[in-house]
Amino acid sequence: MLCKGVTDSMTQAMTLPFPAAYSLDSYIQTVNRYPLLSQEDEQRLARAWHAHQDVEAARQLVLSHLRVVVSVSRHYLGYGLPQADLIQEGNVGLMKAVKRFDPDRGVRLVSFALHWIRAEIHEYVLRNWRLVKVATTKAQRKLFFNLRSLKQSLNTLTIEQADAMARELNVSRKDVLEMETRLSGHDVSIDPSVDDGEETYSPLAYLASPDENPAQRLEREQTERLRRDGLANALENLDERSRHIIKARWLTEGEAATLHELAAQYGVSAERIRQIEARALQKMRAVMPE
Repeated sequence: MLCKGVTDSMTQAMTLPFPAAYSLDSYIQTVNRYPLLSQEDEQRLARAWHAHQDVEAARQLVLSHLRVVVSVSRHYLGYGLPQADLIQEGNVGLMKAVKRFDPDRGVRLVSFALHWIRAEIHEYVLRNWRLVKVATTKAQRKLFFNLRSLKQSLNTLTIEQADAMARELNVSRKDVLEMETRLSGHDVSIDPSVDDGEETYSPLAYLASPDENPAQRLEREQTERLRRDGLANALENLDERSRHIIKARWLTEGEAATLHELAAQYGVSAERIRQIEARALQKMRAVMPE
């Protein structure tokens, strides 16, 4: 979430489940009515958020891009997950993008936000991986939903019912019975949390570890060491100001410093900080190993 203020004013309005009285179609019609922002308005609102934590400015940035989330969500309908949930997760990604968007990087918010929107939707799909594994192809998805509807009133399909559904969906009886078996299965955690003081062995303990191969482990450690040494060497080749700017912008564990914050610290313009950053990165790439 953006911050406490943004959470209070926007999250409740846009990321909670859709009320029964507010259909998905109505929601989509509503978000399509929000006007698109010009580049000038987008820059102005983004700077108002960064400089003054203006929640209303951040809210306008989010509202004007809700239609983008709807568009992205349509690409994930094949996983059998409700579009309303996909949109909800995508809206979370959009708000994260608004929080991190730097108007001085020279890109539009829509281009920057696509990564965050997709990342949140991807994570939601992965959290629901069993449904994805049950039905992967188009034919399986169709069979899945027909069987799920039928199974609400039946315990086990008879051979006659399986044959009838196979003819209707143009699949084999074997496909119908296999899908029924999948639907009857239950999820089993590979690492269940048991807090009873007893030593347990979950399925996770029997999975092969990719780190068991000594050659692969040695290669990974050598690669990581080369990268660390290369980065340290590249930073040493920079002057003190350039080194500080790179660390503040790219190597900090917390929030990355903005161009305006560094400009105020050094008493120069944001464009000057951007030029120093660009030259420092170019110089680092020249000395770092591939």
